Amino acid sequence: MRIDFDPQTMERAAFYRLLTSVVVPRPIAWVSTVSAVAPFGANLAPHSFFSVACVSPPVVQFTSVGRKDSLRNIEATGQFVVNLAPEHLFEQVNATGTDFPHGVSEFDAVGIAREPSRLVKPPRVAASPVALECELHSTVLLGDSTVVFGRVVYAAVSDAVLVDGHPDVRKLRPLTRLGKDEWGTMGDILEISRIPFEDWPKN
Repeated sequence: MRIDFDPQTMERAAFYRLLTSVVVPRPIAWVSTVSAVAPFGANLAPHSFFSVACVSPPVVQFTSVGRKDSLRNIEATGQFVVNLAPEHLFEQVNATGTDFPHGVSEFDAVGIAREPSRLVKPPRVAASPVALECELHSTVLLGDSTVVFGRVVYAAVSDAVLVDGHPDVRKLRPLTRLGKDEWGTMGDILEISRIPFEDWPKN
């Protein structure tokens, strides 16, 4: 037996809660930006609608639900940084999702150390093991949300999370977003190789 949920008849918030409870786990883009107008503060916010959009050129995407400071800053400056949200910064990542007034820097309010980026103006989170520096590629408005596409122009990865020159998820320890106030951490990791068609068992 299944229970029907009709987005045409449900309130927006109720169906949003349903979607975010079943589309799980969701990786987090911890996005840092800078304001183009005074005060020229640095903004930092977690966005859990996040993925890779293209390989060549390398493009990542995240969705701003509503018009938040991250989106306004990116539209004005054309730049942002996606910082990996690691498990050991769980409380700080959550705190940067607070609705601080415009002009308040989450870096300062939460007490998060920053470091300069290589090619873009927004700073990186110093304690994050991965930073993807991005130039704005394009945006797409979908109803009450805006999908932001960023071309990755530089990637900085801590050598502490590399194994044979490749990021190891066991060392990255990424946080993920679940439903309600729930967050996910690393559980069991399953490994399996794909079988090429030419090697597929024949009947």
